[in-house]
Amino acid sequence: MHDAVSIITAKRSGQELSGSEIDWVIEAFTHGIVADEQMAALAMAIYFQGMSSAEVARWTAAMTQSGSRMDFSWLGRPTVDKHSTGGVGDKITLPLAPLVAACGAAVPQLSGRGLGHTGGTLDKLEAIPGWRADLSGEEIANILSNPQVGAVVCAAGPDLAPADRKLYALRDVTGTVESIPLIASSIMSKKIAEGTDALVLDVKVGRGAFMKDLASARELARTMVELGADAGVRTVALLTAMDAPLGRTAGNALEVREAIDVLAGGGPSDVVELTVTLAREMLTAAGIDGVDPADRLRDGSAMDRWRAMIAAQGGDPLGPLPVARHTDVVLAEFDGVITDIDAYEVGIAAWRLGAGRARQGEAVQAGAGVEWHVGVGEHVSIGTPLATLHTDTPDKLPAARAAVERAFTGSLEAVSPRQDVVIERIG
Repeated sequence: MHDAVSIITAKRSGQELSGSEIDWVIEAFTHGIVADEQMAALAMAIYFQGMSSAEVARWTAAMTQSGSRMDFSWLGRPTVDKHSTGGVGDKITLPLAPLVAACGAAVPQLSGRGLGHTGGTLDKLEAIPGWRADLSGEEIANILSNPQVGAVVCAAGPDLAPADRKLYALRDVTGTVESIPLIASSIMSKKIAEGTDALVLDVKVGRGAFMKDLASARELARTMVELGADAGVRTVALLTAMDAPLGRTAGNALEVREAIDVLAGGGPSDVVELTVTLAREMLTAAGIDGVDPADRLRDGSAMDRWRAMIAAQGGDPLGPLPVARHTDVVLAEFDGVITDIDAYEVGIAAWRLGAGRARQGEAVQAGAGVEWHVGVGEHVSIGTPLATLHTDTPDKLPAARAAVERAFTGSLEAVSPRQDVVIERIG
């Protein structure tokens, strides 16, 4: 018979937990036998002592088995999903899901909400009037099987990996989010329980990401790819740049507008590049050949899927998006070239303006965020608009302005073009 104190002490001392110990502690925590403070202590021990690959695999399997599992084998089409580890201006899921559906795959995309400086897909989509994140299993199945839709972006149901939901809430408030074993098992337990055939991981690396350096990002990516393969899910990971923010907006309704621009054949080049690259990886993982997602952007079929997907979840795809009541423009105070835009500072500014939350459950402002008007390598003069701040609460503007002013760096010297969005492929 196992007990929580012995398991905490073993991991605190650097011992490898047995499979039965891991199975017991996850099941006991799910059912309230292991108290929150005990699981928090175990998470901190894992944060400092790490886990072996065998421990991570067993931990992930136990969390996957803590609830129900979805099954889409009856669809008659391959299913494929994408997961991003989180960044600033990362609205890629919005155009990507309908784009991949337009190419012939079914896309069951379970997404999350933002916390701190990184945005959440569900928060962004909830800026669309009427759109619903919480769907029943029957609703998800109906949307995926509809030949005019084929993609759904929604919240995970309460029965899907419930152990992870409880543990994630503890990690947020105990400083244990940045543990690679806990990140990997959290992501992959939900994705494996989701029942998708294939998975493409977008692992962000840089100042605006949880993984600040390439070595940590590689370790996380390899761990997740191995977990997917062990569970029979075809998995590949791309390491993508997050020193500078993606696109030209960070904020909920602002990013929806930018995603719609991409679906209409426009949008920032880095957002288009990453969307198409991930779409190609997803189609390859799903075993779909002979379709170029760039063609589906050009011919309007991806936009058709977007409108159908939003309508299927109760939203008005043609309705007006929320606009913040107050704006403030940050002007350049130098002549020269933009050499850097710090993604972390931009994310902090958007969060301060009301686009994000400090605690789970807090409301966010749909119209809040940052819109920047210049990119790295572009010339500015004194008085050139660098960025516009959007918020419903003007008292938030000074702190956000300070963060945006720190984000932009200029020089009289020419700079090299921004690095490629995709750094490396693993899997």
